[in-house]
Amino acid sequence: MVDNRYATALVIGSVLSLLATVYLSVAVGTQHWYEYNTPEVNNTTHSEPVYPNGTRALWWRCILVASPSYWFKSPDRKMETRCSSFSLSDQLGTKYKPGNEEEEDLLRTYLWRCQFLLPLVSLALVFLSVLVGVCACLCRSFTPTFCVGVLHLLAGLCSLGTVCCFLAGVDLVHQNFPLPDGVEGTLGWSLYLALISFPLQMMAAALFLWAAKSHRKNYTRMTAYRVA
Repeated sequence: MVDNRYATALVIGSVLSLLATVYLSVAVGTQHWYEYNTPEVNNTTHSEPVYPNGTRALWWRCILVASPSYWFKSPDRKMETRCSSFSLSDQLGTKYKPGNEEEEDLLRTYLWRCQFLLPLVSLALVFLSVLVGVCACLCRSFTPTFCVGVLHLLAGLCSLGTVCCFLAGVDLVHQNFPLPDGVEGTLGWSLYLALISFPLQMMAAALFLWAAKSHRKNYTRMTAYRVA
């Protein structure tokens, strides 16, 4: 028999885990991690609107360009996004220092590898915790809940590591290749979704660990009471 407090903690933890998984999945599948904005001004007296001319994500980069006009040059040309994905060799291959193709840049190499692998590890840990939870329900045992909490804790750390590695990689690129004048870089909403998933996973882990520890302590006391 599970106490109502523990059951409530499990339900809230499951909802938080689901939200974190959805946020992280959307963040990984979208390209708005980092945005580059270029204000364009024409030769007339009025200014063109500010268009984001590029975005960068974990697995691809996108550029916003004007669509081709075949018949005439329109003053309000439509913008279209062109994306190119990073190959596995780009993600996991060895990076070299700018201007020196023989000296390996270990920091850039491992930052790229971590930002590629850590979100996949985080989602895999959450999926594994779901399997453990299902097995716990089938076995009618509360003990595996502790393992579920530990897996969510590790998944949250992987989510945070993904964001940190991506930001460190972007900062390193900007140090080696400074942005041109007039180009502004801002954090995109995809990165914020990945960042939000971290506290959600940590709160879910805390609820699972608290429920497992409290239930075990209560069960030990009830067993000692019955023996006495």
